[in-house]
This record gives sequence, C-alpha cells and structure tokens, in this order.
Amino acid sequence: MASLPQSRSTLSGRPNRDAPRQPAGPLFPAAMKLPPFFEEDRLAVDAALERLLPAETAQPSSIHTAMRYSVFAGGKRIRPILCLETSRIFASVVLPTLHPACAIELIHTYSLIHDDLPALDNDDLRRGKPTCHKKFGEAIAILAGDALLTLAFETIGATPAAAERRAAILSEVAAAAGTINGMVGGQVADIEAEGKPVDEQMLEYIHRSKTAALISASITAGALCAGAGPEDVARLRRFGGTIGWAFQVTDDILDVEESSAALGKTAGKDMAQQKATYPAVYGLERSHQIANRLATEAIAELAPYADRAMRLREIAEFLVLRRA
Repeated sequence: MASLPQSRSTLSGRPNRDAPRQPAGPLFPAAMKLPPFFEEDRLAVDAALERLLPAETAQPSSIHTAMRYSVFAGGKRIRPILCLETSRIFASVVLPTLHPACAIELIHTYSLIHDDLPALDNDDLRRGKPTCHKKFGEAIAILAGDALLTLAFETIGATPAAAERRAAILSEVAAAAGTINGMVGGQVADIEAEGKPVDEQMLEYIHRSKTAALISASITAGALCAGAGPEDVARLRRFGGTIGWAFQVTDDILDVEESSAALGKTAGKDMAQQKATYPAVYGLERSHQIANRLATEAIAELAPYADRAMRLREIAEFLVLRRA
C-alpha cells in the first residue's frame, strides 16, 4: 500500500469548536467512511451482546440496566469487528469468534465507564449521551464497570474452541487489560503525566498501553480463535499494536479539531487537563504525519495475506482517515 497522504494543518491556538469544520486537505477525503461490511458485523456483534448481557429485569435490575445502558450507548464496535475480520483470514466460519469479540467490547465499555468518573477524567458526555455515573450515580457506575469486566472473562471461558485456544485468548486479553504494558498501566501513566513535560518514549508508552494494547488483543484473539499459528499471531500482534497506536494519535488530533457534537464526548478535554498527547508535544501537522506513518507500517504487516486481509486493511485505513 502506498503511504497515506499527509495533512497540511498546523496548530494555531484553540479552535472554535462550534464553527463549521473546514476541509482538512487530502488526508481526510470526504468519501472516507466505514466500509459496507462493517454494518453487517456490527449488527452481529450487537445481537451477540444482547444475548450475553443479563436482562434489565434480572435482579439486581439497577446494575443490569446500567450495564446495558453503557454497552448499547452507540459504539462503533471497532474492537470486536477487528477481532472478527482477523478471524476471517484463517477461517470461513467466525461464529465462535463472537465470544472473544464481545468480551473485548465489554472490557472496552468498562474502561470508558471508569474513565469518565469524577476521580479520573470527570466527563459528563459519552457517545452523545450522559455518562454512566451521571445517569445512575457513581456507585452503580463503578459496579457496572466491574460487572462488565468479570462478564468479559466469563464470556471468553465459554468460547466454543479448543481449551488451549481459550487459554491463549484469556492470557492475551487479560495482559492487554492489565498493568504491565496494558490498558490500566497506560491509564495510570496518563494520569501521572498530566501537566508535566513528557518525552517521546513516555508518550509512546502511554498510547501503546492505554489504547493500542486492547486493540492488539482484539486482533490476536481473532487469530487465536481461528487457529492461526505462532508466526501469524506474532505478525498480527505487531499489526494490532501499531494500528492501535495510530488510532490513539488520531484520537488526540480529533480532540483538537472536532466539536463535542461531532465527537459524542467533550472536546478539548485533553488540552484542558494538560494531557500528554501528540498535538501537545508535536503540533497537529507532525501528529498527522506520525499517524500516517504508523498506519502505513501496520498495513505492511498484512501483505502476506493478500486479498484475505482486504477487510482488515479497509478498517485500518478508516481508523486513521476517519473523522468523528
């Protein structure tokens, strides 16, 4: 794949988020939308999540209502769809992969609920709706996140695959959600870096751990569930880590360039909280270049799979070329 086109935008003070967004140049072509198959996959994931989550009427109903509220608040399902489409490289039937795919979405949702809490990012808006703690109170929000995390591992345990594959998926996902180069470790480093100068290595660590680790686990879980060998799993882990990193750099950019209405969450929070972000350290133009370079490097890992990875390539391109 040719290198993705670069943006000419520059950082020049805080933008007016309510003004109509001007075209950002060739990096963001107007036609760049989610590929058509994505909606098919999203519907399959939502149907599976509907089956897996306890009904609102199940006791205690308050926690189940909060869990379902956050899971079905309108997410794109990028992580579970990456899981499914990776599985398609190696298997024609991906129904078993819905289990780890949904588990990862449950973990992602738990992380968002906790991330929005007053003790962390203190946000009132998520996916265009009141955050879980604003809707149900802090106690129920904390417990809803806890419940989604435990349900995720129960779901992986029920994956209809060989025991050794289930164990490998469980280890991969647990590590990605944990403290050693995982999501929780990245979130801790992100909090501790607020308002402080960060170097290139720390910025990379935060982004790779906070966001890329779970995206990478989504991809490797799909490969493992479909029976991929160690060499393929390692290759796809590299792909996932790099495209996940690019995804978070793009998120940093969108926090500067987009409005709250477009993002579905509070825009400008990174700047307000003095977060360690790529635009804060490098400026917008260089941040766009970094995201493009990472995406190009990631997609190069898919070359051995040729057309079998076409859908995965399309999603990878969207993750960097998307607008909110």
